[in-house]
Amino acid sequence: MADEGTKTKQMCPECGSNRLVRDFDRGELICATCGLVLKDKFYDMGPEWRAFDSEQRDKRGRVGAPMTFTIHDKGLSTMIDWRNKDVHGRDISPTSRAQIYRLRKWQRRIRVSDAAERNLAFAMAELDRISSHLSLPRSIREAAAIIYRKAVEQNLIRGRSIESVAASCIYAACRQRGVPRTLEEIAEYARVDKKEIGRSYRFIVKELNIRINPTNPTDYIPRFSSELGLSSHVQQRAIEIINQAIDMGLTSGRGPMGIAAAALYIASIEGGERRTQRDVSEVAKVTEVTVRNRYKELQERLNINIDV
Repeated sequence: MADEGTKTKQMCPECGSNRLVRDFDRGELICATCGLVLKDKFYDMGPEWRAFDSEQRDKRGRVGAPMTFTIHDKGLSTMIDWRNKDVHGRDISPTSRAQIYRLRKWQRRIRVSDAAERNLAFAMAELDRISSHLSLPRSIREAAAIIYRKAVEQNLIRGRSIESVAASCIYAACRQRGVPRTLEEIAEYARVDKKEIGRSYRFIVKELNIRINPTNPTDYIPRFSSELGLSSHVQQRAIEIINQAIDMGLTSGRGPMGIAAAALYIASIEGGERRTQRDVSEVAKVTEVTVRNRYKELQERLNINIDV
């Protein structure tokens, strides 16, 4: 059947028309104006099957998973499943089971053949573990894996633990994509302390020349307000307070979590959904003193009158 809507930039050498039609039934490329056959062996590069919905497309497709940077070999190697089942779901025989066991063992050895691949395999597993604990989206995991691979290519891992570099790559990816995660949160699930992650982060960002914008306190408001059970009205009011503070330069030199916590504290009182300074500080992972100091600064400079 001819595809009337398919046109190419190629022109007919006979009449100069660009109305070219692909006839998949005959395998020909034909000029729709003069009828000249430009190609008589036109191959259809698409699948031989048709699908009428996404479910049929998934069932009939025979390609593997897409390439991903979160696996050390980018997911391009063969995977032998750990379950001793055949294609029909039946248990395989003991003889075949022993053979599959040997194949699985050698496959693991082949996939990780040298020190560089072992490093990547361990680092990708660490990235996936921390990201899972933090409930980070797939895009952040991919970005963190790309940063780590660049660090390996430029030999920036030498002298530093894989755990600290992996955690710093996750933090850099979060900062790049505007996903609010603090060093304290990442250090909580990493196998290294906050200071070591911070040192690795500053080194990686400097050496790879990664441009990262300053953290905006408003990025933390949705997550903090959700954990505190505050309404959207209170959330919007907290964002307005932060924007006023930014316009007056009150956030310069202040931690974004402390500013966000203080704005939420003020907004919760104004909106009649009062939360204590302890509740807010625990969610924001700052001290009550920090919340109190930021709250007093915002109250005085923005002329906010509330009864505490």
